[in-house]
Amino acid sequence: MAHKSEKPEPNDPVEMPVNAGAESDAPSPLEEQIRKLTAEKDELRDTLLRRQADFDNYRKRVEKERHQERHRGVEHVVEALLPVLDAFDNALASAEKDSAAAEYVTGFELIRRQLWDLLSKQGLARIESVGKEFNPHFHHAIARVETTEQPDGTVVGELQPGYTFHERVVRPAMVRVAAEPAHSKREN
Repeated sequence: MAHKSEKPEPNDPVEMPVNAGAESDAPSPLEEQIRKLTAEKDELRDTLLRRQADFDNYRKRVEKERHQERHRGVEHVVEALLPVLDAFDNALASAEKDSAAAEYVTGFELIRRQLWDLLSKQGLARIESVGKEFNPHFHHAIARVETTEQPDGTVVGELQPGYTFHERVVRPAMVRVAAEPAHSKREN
């Protein structure tokens, strides 16, 4: 009786287990670890980019707030100096009537011009009022003047100048506004 050997012959086909092909489709533990580490790296990179963007936004916001604070500080100083500018204007207007103070007037004019140059370089501008149409954003009406020489609603006189600082009104001009005479309104 011939005994079959327990060892397969070199030319005999080897039987593969049924689920051997399924193992080749499943990722190996090393491939799984690479996939997890790649996902973690991508997540960390995204987090880093978000944090950098957040920090840039924070830095820009802080710089903008510092600029606004400096601007507000200068604005408060400018507002405090407006009465000084008014005092110079009033002194010069009254001194023009007195010829004995001519030398003093020249000195005051120079000081006033220096003060105005400094303030205007910082962003102060005078609101032009006389002859312009009344605008409640720039003018504060103190009186109505009945006249037919100017159109209704036109500023005919300025009692106190108004100023803007970087195009924001810091003090409206106190003005007199033309109004149509009462008798001409009744005729229409």
